[in-house]
Amino acid sequence: MVSVVHNPGDPPIETNTDWAAVDALTDEQIHAAALSDPDAQPLPVGTDEEMAKLGLIRIPNIKRLRESLGMTQESFAATYRIPVGTLRDWEQGRKRPDAPARAYLMIIARNPKVVADLLGEAA
Repeated sequence: MVSVVHNPGDPPIETNTDWAAVDALTDEQIHAAALSDPDAQPLPVGTDEEMAKLGLIRIPNIKRLRESLGMTQESFAATYRIPVGTLRDWEQGRKRPDAPARAYLMIIARNPKVVADLLGEAA
């Protein structure tokens, strides 16, 4: 099997694709074509248990969590020892929490007072 490497600046790889026809497709046609492909089905939005069975992890809505606790970004960051810049990046979608951060956020979401109390005791 021959591997083809495409570097930036290389001329486009020639295919038999009719790009004018592709560009002319409506959003509805693209959606219908994707749904007709068994390998391109949308991911289900289900319970945490259903998502876990698929090997998927739900990312908590950090802004909603913080607001439900009645906290500012600064107070949430200080209470849970998260750099405020990191919190802002997560809330504004510039970055996504990594796996340990997602686990930590899930723990905060389940019992924010206990986490805050434990961190307060450790100070």
